[in-house]
Amino acid sequence: MSDPHAAPGGPGPDGADRVADWVALVDARYPERDAQGWDATGLQVGRPDDPVRRVLVTLDVTDAVLDEAGEQGADLILAHHPLLFRPLERLTPATAAGHLALRAARERRAILAAHTNLDAALPGTTDPIVDLLALRDVRPLQPLAPPDPSQVKLVTFTPHDATAGVLAAVSAAGAGHIGDYDQCSFQVAGTGTFRPSAAANPAVGQRQRRNEVAEDRVEVVVRRADLAAVVEALLAAHPYEEVAYDCYPLVSAPAGKGIGRVGRLAEPLPLRAVADRLATGLPSPHLRVVGALDRRVERVAACGGAGDGLIAAASAAGADVYVTGDLRHHPALDAATTGLTLIDAGHYATEAPALPAVRDGLARLASDRALRAMLIASAVRTEPWADYAPPARANGDGDGEGDKA
Repeated sequence: MSDPHAAPGGPGPDGADRVADWVALVDARYPERDAQGWDATGLQVGRPDDPVRRVLVTLDVTDAVLDEAGEQGADLILAHHPLLFRPLERLTPATAAGHLALRAARERRAILAAHTNLDAALPGTTDPIVDLLALRDVRPLQPLAPPDPSQVKLVTFTPHDATAGVLAAVSAAGAGHIGDYDQCSFQVAGTGTFRPSAAANPAVGQRQRRNEVAEDRVEVVVRRADLAAVVEALLAAHPYEEVAYDCYPLVSAPAGKGIGRVGRLAEPLPLRAVADRLATGLPSPHLRVVGALDRRVERVAACGGAGDGLIAAASAAGADVYVTGDLRHHPALDAATTGLTLIDAGHYATEAPALPAVRDGLARLASDRALRAMLIASAVRTEPWADYAPPARANGDGDGEGDKA
């Protein structure tokens, strides 16, 4: 019987996938460069060369999730929340993180975290709330800042018959990666001119004469960290004695990416109606509301997880209501003072609905890359809170004295 939580990756050419393959895959889908500077993402436990046959996607790493990983045969756990978040002074079973990390290592289960880089993605953790409320004209609540110029454009000029070989060499060295694509390049035909000196040894043309050669202008993007290796590969593969090439720094805004979302409802609704839709559509044991339930709202800001740090951004975006989790007392009071209504649906409930989309998106990318491991969305509910309702008082007046004769 098939697992309803599972999605297969693609067939691999040989053997099992490796942890390193999945680290690269997750980074292609949720680049670590998109994470907040304070965050902890990437491989946290495990060996890059260990085999991976199943990947368990979860919100948190807990003992129950590790039990599930064992039952499902998952070698890699992809967690939204980093297990190792704050700097560790020691790794012992005395702390929750130490206990879980040591257990995972003992069981040879790797742990990979995709946190705020997943939050900022398209789709990201907040988008199920957007879909649930059918928001329109959606944009990021806190757009990602333009990245540092960590990429460069490498431009070179090759004779036609050498272009394919040069492109293969620079691609193998790391050039041409754009998002979920690799081997990306641009070519245009033109004419190159040069005059070799008497001491030169030109691959084409004659010494001490102006030569014209049919050439291709070839452009590829290169991560700055890979630039030295790519240039070395270019020089080795290019037939010319003196290779002409240029490097241009690139700065591009990550279009559409960012933390949280803001949009508008199809029509203004009472706050109560928005709260009802969230209460029935999210896996939340409770909902907390700041504001009058009969107030009509139209512009909605949302942020999955702990979002009171974006209350000011929600106000600045003109939101009538802000949907998030883990709201604290004083920020909620401040919001009430400014007239912003709030709905706190809990941390778990505002992020867990994103897990199936994470699994399915990675499965498609894995298939494209011929990875074989199967992805499974965890069935473990890691919500730590449960509702408690005190027993109804018999006299109904709350004085705690019980029935009176």
